Amino acid sequence: MLLDPVSTLSGKRPAMREVTNWYIDLGSFREPLEKWLADFRSYPSSRPFAVSIINEFLEPPALYIKAVHMTEVEALGGQLPSYYRRQDADKGSVVLVFDTLEDREKACGILAAKSIRYRTGKTLVPFRLTGNIDWSVPAPVLEGLCGLTVWVWPESLWAPISFTMAYLEKAGKNKDSWKDWWCARDARVYQFIGVDNVYFYGLAEMAMFMGWNSTEPKAPGGDGDLQLPELIVNNHLLFLNKKASSSDQVKPPMALELLDHYTAEQLRAHFLSLGLGLRSVSFQPKAFDPAADPAAADPALKEGNLLTNVFNRFARTCFYSAQKYYDGKIPVGEVSREVLLDSEKTILEYEKHMYACRFHLVMALMDTYIRSLNKYASKWMRQADAANDGNMRKGVMINMFHMLKTAVVLMHPIAPEGTELIAEYLNLDSSIWSWETIFEPIYHFMRDPESHRLKHLEPRTDFFKKHPSQLATLT
Repeated sequence: MLLDPVSTLSGKRPAMREVTNWYIDLGSFREPLEKWLADFRSYPSSRPFAVSIINEFLEPPALYIKAVHMTEVEALGGQLPSYYRRQDADKGSVVLVFDTLEDREKACGILAAKSIRYRTGKTLVPFRLTGNIDWSVPAPVLEGLCGLTVWVWPESLWAPISFTMAYLEKAGKNKDSWKDWWCARDARVYQFIGVDNVYFYGLAEMAMFMGWNSTEPKAPGGDGDLQLPELIVNNHLLFLNKKASSSDQVKPPMALELLDHYTAEQLRAHFLSLGLGLRSVSFQPKAFDPAADPAAADPALKEGNLLTNVFNRFARTCFYSAQKYYDGKIPVGEVSREVLLDSEKTILEYEKHMYACRFHLVMALMDTYIRSLNKYASKWMRQADAANDGNMRKGVMINMFHMLKTAVVLMHPIAPEGTELIAEYLNLDSSIWSWETIFEPIYHFMRDPESHRLKHLEPRTDFFKKHPSQLATLT
């Protein structure tokens, strides 16, 4: 709370002006919000810190007052609205808990008039919908109140629906079919947000969507109702160990600037590995770090190197071996039980982590799996070549292409360009990406496995590309 504030620019004190706006009464949504939070808490993808933040706003209206000031508060007698006292956890403050938000606001005025310092606790307060900035989106005229515009935050909460409509229209489809995605019980909307925006998406948006459905808000809604999105909340991505913002002195690089030094797949793999669902993590791209050691590896390329070095090497080994020994075809036969079980175990672990949105564990799992493929190929192809054993080589090649197919499908959401290029050279169509067939061997996707031919792979072809600037530094 500011006591007697004065502008350092004009020397003037702020003046209160009467304005009228539209609000959502969030307090009236307390019960359905509590029900939604109970469901959200049970989701594998929910972050404990996000649940804690939301739960704080569901507390009753309260004021925090230092214990040393309580004598002054008690001297007010019956001037304050009815409240009960609760000792704060740090023992240094006393919490005054009020029945209603109106009672708390009345108490704030009385305490401020007596110059008694206090701090308001988090609770559900009306969420403002409109303002009077003339360049904003005009608000509908309701009950004769005109000239208002929509405040930026409520507009941003329904903006994803507008984006869905715009995309459908651009794709030549009926834009009104947005309801197939947002209002169907068998559809799921995921919203990836930063921890700073939990209040808006975890309370205001949920109340807004529940209110849209009916005069009696409830969660979850039925089929045809606007479904409540599932929130995937991340901690702060720091920049060079500092919290950066476009409005602060430390400004983060923009996406186009990053793409001048890294590919989208390198960045995606790196960001997914950081574990922002657990803690805030520093993003330290060497290309933007003036203090970076020129001889040190780029931290932003650790996961990208798994693609451009390790995965590239294994995929090339598969294709070059098929071209050398099998006339550009994949030998047909049974995948070994050991390889099948290892692939199935990896798939199930991957599915579990993806379902819970533990992307850092997905990346760790794929790092282990892809590196194991290279070790397998190096060991067994060397032995087959040393023995000049055609049967051994055939078995190794059958296993390798099953491993390649598994790794390609699992990495597709993370590195779509490179994996789709591998699928192109495998001469397979988009059916390979279906999760319904994730356990099937590669022959399942071929009309005639015996005659199926791979696209010829030229020497030194890369499926996963380095950024041109990285190639320049290697010459």
